Amino acid sequence: QVQLVESGGGSVQAGGSLRLSCAASGSILSVNSLGWYRQAPGKQREVVAHISSGGSTNYADSVKGRFTISRDNAKNTVTLQMNSLKPEDTAIYYCHLYNALTVVHFWGKGTLVTVSS
Repeated sequence: QVQLVESGGGSVQAGGSLRLSCAASGSILSVNSLGWYRQAPGKQREVVAHISSGGSTNYADSVKGRFTISRDNAKNTVTLQMNSLKPEDTAIYYCHLYNALTVVHFWGKGTLVTVSS
């Protein structure tokens, strides 16, 4: 099993910044993808960004140029730096890990990000 624990959510005004972190523990295989998803009230969960164990990154179009994802393989952590936040970024943000060899997904419990105008 894998445990994912998020931290860093909170409230900020539009244009501000927040930094989300996620620590992974347990049976983490070397080949995996770490990332962030979000779910706004009344909407489906959507991918925000993810990063492979080799460092390749992908971002949702809505956050490109504003958010940066990074990971520390030695510490099994993933970080999402969010700048120029907009009210539409308000959501619960979930840490996600995908173990490619076992084809299993793991989720954190989520952390709330609120951006006021």
